[in-house]
Amino acid sequence: MSLADKLFIDMCKDILENGTSTEGEKVRPKWADGSFAYTIKKFGVVNRYDLSKEFPALTLRRTAFKSCVDEILWIWQKKSNNVNKLNSHIWDSWADEQGSIGKAYGYQLGVKHRYKEGDMDQVDRIIYDLKNNPYSRRIMSNIYVHQDLHEMNLYPCAYSMTFNVTKGEDSGRLKLNAVLNQRSQDVLAANNWNVCQYAVLLHMLAQVSGMEAGELVHVIADAHIYDRHIPIIRELIARPVYEAPSFWINPDIKNFYDFTLEDVRLDDYVTGPKVENIPVAV
Repeated sequence: MSLADKLFIDMCKDILENGTSTEGEKVRPKWADGSFAYTIKKFGVVNRYDLSKEFPALTLRRTAFKSCVDEILWIWQKKSNNVNKLNSHIWDSWADEQGSIGKAYGYQLGVKHRYKEGDMDQVDRIIYDLKNNPYSRRIMSNIYVHQDLHEMNLYPCAYSMTFNVTKGEDSGRLKLNAVLNQRSQDVLAANNWNVCQYAVLLHMLAQVSGMEAGELVHVIADAHIYDRHIPIIRELIARPVYEAPSFWINPDIKNFYDFTLEDVRLDDYVTGPKVENIPVAV
């Protein structure tokens, strides 16, 4: 059993057994038929993934690895807010006629800010500090910008990364760790998708900074299972599990902006069957 499977199963069981139901309360999301989408939720879920030990892809079902990497590169590398630059259709429901999702996600990471070292956007600032001041306690991103919320078609869910460098006990090399803060998460649709894409991001940033990947700590303020997802989750967490896949990243890439989808992959990724036709609340 992979650690990612165990954490996912334990989290889902805890939500189902000890969570709070929003049924009958005032909620925003609706199903395609117009009915309100209620959830069972837990506050303050924290999962820790040691990327030096395994890559945290679920084996209960296959996570669409290439698609989730494509999205994280769309946000962090392309710094885009236009779905026409994305190879999947996961953002289409929030895009306008031109494909824009407003001043959200990649747009915020591409805004340049003035620092004493010069003008940089948030991604370049993170890379600069990792290379020049790795023990700084100020290496972080934030895309939940209140002054621009009214121009975002969806408020950011995963909104902040805080990076912290330690030293590997065995290797003696610097180790890059990160906390991913998420205000809200649809556990069935998005949990392992987010975990995998930010694990890849951490691996990429570690490599271009001359470090090794350490821990990814995922903090979810509101981890929820939608009412129509409950039977799917119950079936999913009862499935057989397998060993974690092997992660490969092209060792020749030294510049974050040179990474492509072909520079990362999962090997020996054995999983259960795909979960078909997951209803999505909007």
